[in-house]
Amino acid sequence: MSSKRTYDAAKDTDEGHACANSVNQNDSSSLHIAIIGSGSAAFACAIKAAESGASVTLIEKAEHVGGTCVNVGCVPSKILIRATQLMQHQRANPFDGITNMQPEIQRSLLSQQINTRVDELREAKYQSILDRNPAITLIRGSACFKDARTLFIDKPDGSQQTLNPDKIMVATGSTPTIPDIEGLNDTPFWTSTKAIFYEAVPQSLAVIGSSAVAVEIAQAYARLGSKVTILARHTLLYSEDSLLGEELTECFKEEGIRVLEYTQAHKVSYNDNLFTLITDDHTLEVQQLLIATGRRANTSELDLQAAGVETDKSGTILVNDQLQSSVKHIYAAGDCTTIPQFVYVAAAAGTKAALNMTGTPAKLDLTTMPAVIFTDPQIATVGLTEKQAEAKGYDVTSRVLAMENVPRALANFNTQGFIKLVAETTSGKLLGAQILAHEGGEIVQSAALAIANSMTVEELASMLFPYLTMVEALKLCAQTFNKDIKNLSCCAG
Repeated sequence: MSSKRTYDAAKDTDEGHACANSVNQNDSSSLHIAIIGSGSAAFACAIKAAESGASVTLIEKAEHVGGTCVNVGCVPSKILIRATQLMQHQRANPFDGITNMQPEIQRSLLSQQINTRVDELREAKYQSILDRNPAITLIRGSACFKDARTLFIDKPDGSQQTLNPDKIMVATGSTPTIPDIEGLNDTPFWTSTKAIFYEAVPQSLAVIGSSAVAVEIAQAYARLGSKVTILARHTLLYSEDSLLGEELTECFKEEGIRVLEYTQAHKVSYNDNLFTLITDDHTLEVQQLLIATGRRANTSELDLQAAGVETDKSGTILVNDQLQSSVKHIYAAGDCTTIPQFVYVAAAAGTKAALNMTGTPAKLDLTTMPAVIFTDPQIATVGLTEKQAEAKGYDVTSRVLAMENVPRALANFNTQGFIKLVAETTSGKLLGAQILAHEGGEIVQSAALAIANSMTVEELASMLFPYLTMVEALKLCAQTFNKDIKNLSCCAG
């Protein structure tokens, strides 16, 4: 697990207390589970727990159920990204005989369409589940711990409700982290939510941040027509394999996106509808400013200390691979915990937590967790990088295949990017894949399956892949461990 601390055996802060609603560990028919939050982790947990016979109470203080992903994160951002990709295709396509044209952009209509699809998916995937499942009840309000066994809920009408559930899961998600920059809080800066739904296009945009959210929105606004500058404290995608950030930076520069590496803003001001950013080497004036420097756990209002739940210094809940906190009947999942901040990981964690709470032992295994950053070309990774593998004691070898060697990329007249495979030297076992490619997110799952099944690069190279697909790049890269693919004909195994 990628947690800063895990527990072999979570402690119970109330060992002598027999819960009034205690049940047999293997009988969930009278088990009451309370879940704070209503996002992907919360709903996955609620559904699985209800299937096992438990009664579930969801507690949500926000106006809408569904959490970050459907409301202000994954869904609306990917709609925006796809729309701007089509705009870019109109401006610049690689084919002779097709005339490029400047797209007409009505940002307000696009924002309305995004909102409509968000409403539809929230209704279909969240609200309708509440309406159909009598075992799941929603309470509107803000929850906090009185002690390890008791929750207080402050309701919108000013009343308070007390719950004493058998088990509790915290799934309160996260919010954007705002850096400590002089003057920043006195300005109308954007976070990602504002940027996704904004109904106009600024002439210029500065983005402070260099991870997934920063680069996705930066490119989207560049394609909408803004002049975009990214301020990266280190390099783009600093925590990934360095080649990914280097190549993405070059792709961005080709699109006119300015990337300032090793640059931090020390002071920000806002006058006459312009932001002024002062760094060590630059003074920038832009019409809009986006802060995308990461996210922090939403736990400050829960009074976790009263329950004895341990967190790291930022308030992130420490969990083990069964999603238990330091208090054995209190679980946590999603962005408020030390597990990776991906919605599908949150959902998987919620399901595993429900199994554990209802008497079926289950662990969250993240060894083959794929990840995608939806830039164009896309970043897709799974398994270990070279540095990570070496740190774990592996003797590793790797190969990098430029996409100019992939027939589908050549046929598309778009050869940006590469595929990198990392393998154990002695066995040839595939350990990791790092991909920068158009539709890279559609390629990476094949690599994840190969790693999950302990395949060697030779086995991967000998598999049949359909010709003129992007995923064939995996086979070609695997072949480079033992062959010079320039000496092979098309489709040669």
